[in-house]
Amino acid sequence: MTIKEQLLQTIETLPDDLLAEALKFVQTLQHPIHKTPGICGGAARIRDTRIPVWTIVTYQQQGATEAELLYNYPGLTVQDLQAVTNYYDRNREEIELWLAENE
Repeated sequence: MTIKEQLLQTIETLPDDLLAEALKFVQTLQHPIHKTPGICGGAARIRDTRIPVWTIVTYQQQGATEAELLYNYPGLTVQDLQAVTNYYDRNREEIELWLAENE
């Protein structure tokens, strides 16, 4: 049985409340950066946190290491930091505007 088949079989046995949580988790994995009006001023933020992408980018530009960021933000993962880097690479102008506004 493949991993995909195992996953589908497991999903079929989940009660509805856990199924909703599993869906939310998978969606977070697929889209780790969110933008929500009224949260963090609408800035791009890391999944269900209130940590804006620009905040992490600021620390990275100041020389913070991955280990330091993970220590200071224990709710974040290596994947979150990679998502920040990817988002910044694709949306540099947007993040640079946030950086300038928050100097």
